[in-house]
Amino acid sequence: MEETPEQEVFRDSIGTITEDGKRAWVYPKKPSGNYYDKRKLVSYVLLIILIVSPFIKINGNQFLMFNVLERRFNIFGFPFWPQDFKLFVVSLIIGVVFITLFTVAFGRIFCGWICPQTIFMEMVFRRIEYWIDGDRGKQLRLDRQPWNAEKIRKRLLKWSIFVLISFFIANVFLAYLIGGDEVLSYIKEGPTEHFGTLMPLLIFTAIFYFVFSWFREQVCIIACPYGRLQGVLLDDKSIIVAYDHKRGEGENGRKKFRKNKDRQALGHGDCIDCNQCVNVCPTGIDIRNGTQLECINCTACIDECDTIMDSVGLPKGLIRYASEDEIEKKEKFKFNTRLKAYTGVLIILLIVWGGMLFSRNDLEATVLRLPGQLYEHKDNNIISNVFTYKLINKTNNDIEDVTFKLADYPGELKLVSTTDSFVVPGQGLAEGTLFIEIKQSDLKGDKNKLTLEVYSHDKLIETTTVSFLGPRSYR
Repeated sequence: MEETPEQEVFRDSIGTITEDGKRAWVYPKKPSGNYYDKRKLVSYVLLIILIVSPFIKINGNQFLMFNVLERRFNIFGFPFWPQDFKLFVVSLIIGVVFITLFTVAFGRIFCGWICPQTIFMEMVFRRIEYWIDGDRGKQLRLDRQPWNAEKIRKRLLKWSIFVLISFFIANVFLAYLIGGDEVLSYIKEGPTEHFGTLMPLLIFTAIFYFVFSWFREQVCIIACPYGRLQGVLLDDKSIIVAYDHKRGEGENGRKKFRKNKDRQALGHGDCIDCNQCVNVCPTGIDIRNGTQLECINCTACIDECDTIMDSVGLPKGLIRYASEDEIEKKEKFKFNTRLKAYTGVLIILLIVWGGMLFSRNDLEATVLRLPGQLYEHKDNNIISNVFTYKLINKTNNDIEDVTFKLADYPGELKLVSTTDSFVVPGQGLAEGTLFIEIKQSDLKGDKNKLTLEVYSHDKLIETTTVSFLGPRSYR
């Protein structure tokens, strides 16, 4: 059916905003069905992973940590420092390509099944709301009724639980930032001992409470850029949550269900215009209008439509996972050239990332000439340069008996310390000053590239290069 301009208002306005610019609150019906049961299973597994990840350790390293203040990051148990920034950049690029690939192939499936915003909103806060306020009809009546004892009791109970859950989420979020052990120690010692940490924690609690109690689906519609990105990435071959308009509209459009009526003979499609797909949608859209940026592919409309079709004796699948080409041309999904290109790029990036990850050393050495210093001419034609060194230990174990050696020039290396060796603490660094002395006759010019080797118990663990300055030769 060809749509009139009046029917296409959804294309130039957001369904959750009224004509006068006010918020149109969404009261979705409680979903149920096969896809919803699978989403619950996936969501609760991901919630468990999200909550326990800051408290799990692999080889002494927190499973996931993003300590921006101390510039320490752990990803899947691998520690990263600012010196590993290129690894972090490649990781971000891999994430973008991965999401792009899945969006091109399967639409906004990430939003409906994996996104923390959707999981917390639909599987935690919304389910508590259904438990306290009831389903869609009861929520509408409760919202319209005056502030009597029942409404006050339900609102206070719901808001109190929302605040407690938001505070819990803020603590988990803090554990990702400063470390799970730190958060647990703060809890044991009490908030009065860490007032400086308590205030940011309360701010994060207020933000999470605002998002999940009021802003809600507006995060997906207004704040999140991914909804707009999908419009660029999707094509007619992408698998999305789609309404089969060929079957649903027929020749003469939708019509309410009537018993003993031959819908096919009357030219009506299988859509009985019950509006249940609209009522169950958490973003308040009508999936029958086609792909929209508000759709998060949560599959609630699929489950609801299948239930209705089953109750009236019509085939399921009026709303289903399908591509536009499958509906229009009956073409099945194919792994086309575009998907092959994205997959190829992703595989190359993964190989590069894996090589960079497993080739990096446990110790990172940086040796730089002391700023403002050139060289010193000593007795017996000895040229001396002074350097500062910084050694970063990326493991949790101390690296002991650390020494420096010159690799490719005869000369002497002296540490400005009482001993020739030292210890680099686990997840820490060692800093100091050293002198390198080389005979002028052994130098190849005024600028010489030296290789320094770092040993631990006579085992080579790292190499680095420095620029050694000497007198300019006029030969």
